[in-house]
Amino acid sequence: MLRAFVSIAAAFVLSVRAADPAWPFDLTTISAPDGSITAKFVSFGATMTELWVKDRYGKARDVILGYDDNSRLLTDPDHPVFNPIVGRYANRIKNGKCPVLLNAHGLVDLSTLRFEGTFSIPITKDPQPAGPGVYQIPTNDHDALSGADTLHGGIFGWDRRNWTIVSRSPTSVTYKHLDAADEGFPGNVTAYATHTVSNGGTLKTSVYATATEKTPIMLTQHIYWNLDAFQNGTNDILSHHLQIDSSKVVAVDSNAIPTGQFISAPGTPFDFRKEQTIGARWNDTVNLCGDGCQGYDSCWIYDQNESSRVGTSLWSDKSGIRVDISTNQPAVQVYTSFWLNTPRKAVHGGPNETYSKWSAVAIEQEGYIDAINTPEWGVDQIYGPGKDFTWSSTYKFSTVP
Repeated sequence: MLRAFVSIAAAFVLSVRAADPAWPFDLTTISAPDGSITAKFVSFGATMTELWVKDRYGKARDVILGYDDNSRLLTDPDHPVFNPIVGRYANRIKNGKCPVLLNAHGLVDLSTLRFEGTFSIPITKDPQPAGPGVYQIPTNDHDALSGADTLHGGIFGWDRRNWTIVSRSPTSVTYKHLDAADEGFPGNVTAYATHTVSNGGTLKTSVYATATEKTPIMLTQHIYWNLDAFQNGTNDILSHHLQIDSSKVVAVDSNAIPTGQFISAPGTPFDFRKEQTIGARWNDTVNLCGDGCQGYDSCWIYDQNESSRVGTSLWSDKSGIRVDISTNQPAVQVYTSFWLNTPRKAVHGGPNETYSKWSAVAIEQEGYIDAINTPEWGVDQIYGPGKDFTWSSTYKFSTVP
């Protein structure tokens, strides 16, 4: 079903491009005046496609994954979600439902099958599909037998929508998106995403959103990092150093859906309060990111939620590049890319080489995952008139000896 939606959307975008050959894959380049950082973006998903920073030797490296042909952000059926703004609700929404209707012969009418994620306003633990204030949105992750869920906003979330440029300068670009009740969410949401670079190797992304009626909003910027940029024979991120200001992780089931509980990180493979290489306890990560999956795909809750405080740090001894990330969000999802299988950009040795498992780490600043179905947390992710949404993250680059 996803491939059918991709084909429809691709046809729509091609018709748009017939009138404007660039948009929504138009390229905007911004650079800091001191030459310390250069970033490139396209309007499709307000997506960052390249990020050039200098290694310890003063050589610029593109440290994020992506495509040489940016139209593949739409058409790649694997949909790895390379560096866009993700919404209206990032990560997973549980309670996948499948209303079943029978045909005249008493058999299941396959044409009626429609899997939907479910939530309610006000939020409840397990809302019934026909209950008051209940909303159902398309699922696009897992299946009915294992428990379908909605991932990153639905079939076509904000990362697969055409944003428009409202302003830009040599160091900044701002995009706008109107989510007109897309994917079955209530109300219209208008969002502005601003990307800015500044001297000293700093990238800041901020998003401001308003809604016409009460609706859940939870965003992220889904960046895949490889600070070695696949140079000098480096192909994975297991030797990257990671530090996370967090002592607890959201406990999830086999489909990465929160159980409502938390895992205490100290003494476990989740403990990155003190720096560890990502692969330091690699043998202990088997099945942590799903059955048969080795690595990480979990949500850490920050011990201190202050936008001026560094929450996550990542660096490589090989390139010497370090990034310190601060955010106004309470949590961070870290995914070590077990399921990747995508041809690399030419600058990363592509297309004959591929981005494969563990070749990058996605670090996503966000809220508590699926809090809209976990009322016991007491986390309010419902926005609307009189209550606007803000998201911001700052990425400060430096080098280590």
